[in-house]
Amino acid sequence: MIRQLKFLLVALIVGALSGCTTLPPGSDFSKDASSAFAHPEKTSLGRQFDKMAQGHSGDSGFRIIPAGANGFLIRMQMINAAERTLDLQYYIFRGDDTGRLLTSAVLRAADRGVRVRILIDDGDTEPGDEQIMTLAARRSIEVRLFNPFTYRGHVELFRAVEFMFNASRLDYRMHNKLFVIDNAVALISGRNIGDQYFQVEPESQFADDDLFCTGPIVKKLSTTFDLFWNSALSIPAQALSGSRLSKAALDENREALDEHKQEMKTEGINYVKQIAVGEPFNGIISKRLPLVWAPAKLVYDSPEKKRVEDGEMVGRLMHRPVAITAMAVHSELLMITPFFIPGVEGMRILDELRQRNVRVRILTNSLDSTPQLLAHSGYMHYRKPLLEKGVELYEIRSLLGNAKGSGESNRMSSYGNYALHAKLFVFDRQKIFIGSMNFDQRSMYLNTEVGLIIDSPEFANQIAARFDAMAQPANAYVLGLRSDGADGSPQLIWHTQEDGKPFDYEIEPARSEWQRMGADFLSLLPLDQEL
Repeated sequence: MIRQLKFLLVALIVGALSGCTTLPPGSDFSKDASSAFAHPEKTSLGRQFDKMAQGHSGDSGFRIIPAGANGFLIRMQMINAAERTLDLQYYIFRGDDTGRLLTSAVLRAADRGVRVRILIDDGDTEPGDEQIMTLAARRSIEVRLFNPFTYRGHVELFRAVEFMFNASRLDYRMHNKLFVIDNAVALISGRNIGDQYFQVEPESQFADDDLFCTGPIVKKLSTTFDLFWNSALSIPAQALSGSRLSKAALDENREALDEHKQEMKTEGINYVKQIAVGEPFNGIISKRLPLVWAPAKLVYDSPEKKRVEDGEMVGRLMHRPVAITAMAVHSELLMITPFFIPGVEGMRILDELRQRNVRVRILTNSLDSTPQLLAHSGYMHYRKPLLEKGVELYEIRSLLGNAKGSGESNRMSSYGNYALHAKLFVFDRQKIFIGSMNFDQRSMYLNTEVGLIIDSPEFANQIAARFDAMAQPANAYVLGLRSDGADGSPQLIWHTQEDGKPFDYEIEPARSEWQRMGADFLSLLPLDQEL
């Protein structure tokens, strides 16, 4: 997400800037169009998984990877197995421990002749993230930034000022997450690249799921990558960094990456050893970790989603097929989403479902777990109306009572910095949605997204079981309403457990009084369309 300061600036200037649009810097830089590898069957992975696909009537093979650490390991192992091509598309690619290890693996892949394409959004970069840009100096590696800022530094004030005067362009972000090897296997999810997202950072863990994919769906996923890669909004790193992308800079980064790897061994965090064990990737290849074979529908936004939404051009929008699938539910809709701001359209869908007595259960972040205070302030308005309709709301706690289903170890959960980041919907325990789309206004209208709707009762029941585990009072606040005062007006109450015993909060649980006051203040601002 764009920094909260930028959202506040949007609120102040939206009227003045609503008609201002420009192309990003570097749009006139010469770049070549390219496409995904056309013959995955000529690679070892292609041949292995083609053999697995035989007898599955054109279905694709999938496996959900819920553990954050395994999400990191399988990426490293897949990169190491690449023979021809590697395509990465992410909203965030951090320059932290896991991000730099992945960068090093990508560089080694290029050294052995793998063609690499890396496409990163430019909306939420931090100091150190620019290390990925130096790879563009390596032959066979291309790096492009989606809708970049002109200012390439990390002084937040300068970025905020540029955003203020280019809000209509810079408020539009690529939120997709896609990872494709040899056009034979892929990962799709809501998980970005970084220690938080792999749930190995004690100070902050973002729980998410990866979906391993093989079969016909992979080439379709690669088609979406090509659309974004060849978009006018995707700018080559050379157009932005120029002479800074030198062989000397690459060599310096390569040396720093090697030193970083050795430092991690010295500190006792030997990811290299864990990667060498080969799990979970070897388990998938050997069929010891079986795939689920099922039909799947790819849903995605066009790179210029805003123009498609406005009717200025033909293209794809993903929130509509997801909404249609939700409206077709007969008995139950489960939603796991870190940010929940349904807006008018979302409330209409949920209202119609409840009128048909469809059970609707939603698991989202609580005030004490949310990584985005502004998003929580928008969600606050919807709680009472939803509960009055009979929608069941669960807010995850930052300190879990039971780590089962959380994607991380008991040790990591004990730090009390847990937050949801997964985007998973279950339709009648028959189909699921998994991808990058939150159930909020940004995902519907301002960010581009990608995901899959998979017809699989097996997956649906897996996710439903994890939902039930995480929605227990030991792990979540179960929201309710009670009449309060002489006027009988409904008041929120948070049911949970403390020290293993039932406990009710009459005031919203928070990390501090300042956090609670901040959310209350932000909730007064009319920013729903930005959230």
